[in-house]
Formats: sequence, C-alpha cells, structure tokens
Amino acid sequence: MINDMGISVVEVAPDEDTLMMSDHSTDESAAEEAVAALAAVESDVGRTTDPVRMYMREMGTVELLTREGEIEIAKRIEEGTREVMSALAYLPGAVESILDAYDHTQDEEAPGRLSDLFSGFIDPDEGTPGVAEAEVPEPEPASELDDEDEDAEAEETVGGPDPEEAKARFEQIRQQNEAVQAAIETHGRSAKETKAQQARLAELFSPIKLVPKHFERLVNQVRISVEQVRAQEKAIMQLCVKKARVPRKTFIKAFPGNESRQDWLDDFQKASPRYADRLEPLRGDITRAQRKIAFEEAVVQLPVTEIKEINRRLSIGEAKARRAKKEMVEANLRLVISIAKKYTNRGLQFLDLIQEGNIGLMKAVDKFEYRRGYKFSTYATWWIRQAITRSIADQARTIRIPVHMIETINKL
Repeated sequence: MINDMGISVVEVAPDEDTLMMSDHSTDESAAEEAVAALAAVESDVGRTTDPVRMYMREMGTVELLTREGEIEIAKRIEEGTREVMSALAYLPGAVESILDAYDHTQDEEAPGRLSDLFSGFIDPDEGTPGVAEAEVPEPEPASELDDEDEDAEAEETVGGPDPEEAKARFEQIRQQNEAVQAAIETHGRSAKETKAQQARLAELFSPIKLVPKHFERLVNQVRISVEQVRAQEKAIMQLCVKKARVPRKTFIKAFPGNESRQDWLDDFQKASPRYADRLEPLRGDITRAQRKIAFEEAVVQLPVTEIKEINRRLSIGEAKARRAKKEMVEANLRLVISIAKKYTNRGLQFLDLIQEGNIGLMKAVDKFEYRRGYKFSTYATWWIRQAITRSIADQARTIRIPVHMIETINKL
C-alpha cells in the first residue's frame, strides 16, 4: 500500500550517490542540496562575511611596489603638487602671504620655525640616490607627546629646510614678484610681458613644499571664490532658463564671458527680442547676482575666467597627486597588517589597529622624500608604529607595558 502511494520502501538507507541519481528526492533534500551547492560556489569564489578576511583578500590583489615603482609614484605626487603651486602663483596675494609668513620666521624678537611654513623644496632635476637601508627605532610612549609636537619632531629628525637655501630662494621669489607687479602697472595684467613675468614667478614658486595648513589656506581661497561665483551663475541660469524659458543652449552661448557685465541683459534682449518681455521682470534679480560676481572679482582681483582657470589647474594637479597617493597607500597596506599583528591583545581590536596604522601610512605618504635614498617601507614603518602605539595609549584600557619589556616578553 505504501508503494502504491509513491513512497519507496527499502531495507537499507541509500547512499548519497543513489539519492543524487534518483528522481525521488524530497523538497527538503533539494533545498539542502541547493544550500550545499551555494556554499561550495561561495567557497570557490572566496566570499566571506568576515570583514578582516574580506579586507585582506582585497588587499592581496594589489601588487607590491619595487623601488623604481615607489620613485615613479613619488615623482607623480611631486608633479601634481608643483602644478597646484604653479597655479597658486597666479592668484593675487598668494605669493605675498607666503613671503610674509617667511619674514615672520626671520623675526629677531619672536622668530618662527621654517618647518612651520614649508618642509623643503622640490627639485625635479636632482638625482635619485641608491637605496639606503636603516633600522627604524621602536616609537617611544605616545602619551607623552601630542600629535603636532610629534610630527614636528619627526620632521626635525629627518632634517628640516636649509635656512641658507630658503633665504636665497625666497629672495628670488620676492624680486620676481616685484617684477610682476611692475609689469602689471606698466602693461596691464593681460599683456604678453606680464604673462612672461608671471610664468617666471610660477616657476620659482612651484618647488616650495608648503605645510598642509598654508597649502590648504591658499587652495581654499580659490575654492571659496569659485563656489560663490558658480552659485550666482546658477541663480542667473535658473532665472533665465526656468522662469524666462530661454533655451539652455542659447543662454550658455550668450552668458559666458559676461558674468559681471551689467549691460549684458540689455544686449541679450536686443539680440533675442522674443525673450525680452519674459526677462524684464527678472532684471532686478539678474543684476543683483551679477553685482555679487563683480564683488568677488574685486576681492580676488581677477576676472571670473581667470579665477576658473586657476581652479581648473588646481583640480588637475590635486587629482594627479591624489591618484598617486592612493596607489602608494594601497600598495603598502600589507605593511600595516604585518605591523598591526604585533600589537594585538593590548586593548584594541585588530581592525582598529589596522585603521590607526592606515592613518600613519597616509601621513608617511605625505611626508616621504625618495631622494633621501630610503625605501618607503623603511620610512613608513615609523609612522605606522607611532600611530598604532598612540591609539593604544589613548583608547585602550589596559595597563601599558614599556616597549623594552614587551620585546623581552615576546622573546620568552
């Protein structure tokens, strides 16, 4: 009777192969087989939900860099930085502000440090020395120093700017800046002679490696000006295209180059009389936005087109340096893992150690100078260790053991 119901009756439980070959598998067994198949596929592909394993697997796909690869990436970072500094040389007031900051470091009553202004000079023609290997000391307890003092001491350990070289270079920049100002007064900003003098100033100014505080300050001046100009341009376009229903292509063709010209609207109404009636009620708002653009031009002392050109060159240089830094960081993530493993069981999770080590790695990329002859891993090890030990001292709740005692414990 049971056989008549379609249920197989057997004396011995069938093996797995027999079940797989038969057509009488139940829904439950089919579901189990599907789960097993999916698990096998996931294991073949190497998928996992463990974030540490996923991170390590992603990290393992990036090839390690050779010494030549490190130099090539470091040169690209320098090239991007030089392009940014060259663009900033065309920004009125930028060179003067750096010269004033340098003069402050030479003040006899309250002299500042050169390392607070810049870290050195980029010389693309300088030769590349051979690789030098050096022992990187274990960092001292991080709780005794704050971040800024620690970074400053690290810079002084590596070697700060040469005062004599700085004096000679800044004097050249000062003289060339005076020549640019004289050319502007004599020939005007758009004259060929003035542009030649500005190009020479950019050539002298671009090798300076400003510290992030001064670098970001100058870059943000351009960014803020461009954002304010674009906000007013967008408002004018909304008025003309959305409210006055001027075709977008027509507006884009007529408006660029006339951002702050007050009589642009009159000329546009004469050239396109069919839009004149719809534009006239919006005249007050359009004129008000143009006045804001004109005010920004007066503050920066440049027309909108030149402000945008400086911003374009800034963006290209920053993108070039950012891509190169990203490659350098990704290629050295394994170094962070190998160092972080030595600091487990000290009060922080492994992922937290990796995160802090990556912060140190990014600092090392910013401060790496390949011309000194050291491999990047040699230089980065100090920064990674310092970042990890600082985070353990700040965040962990365990009692910190001195470094020399930890080494003794590890040897036991």
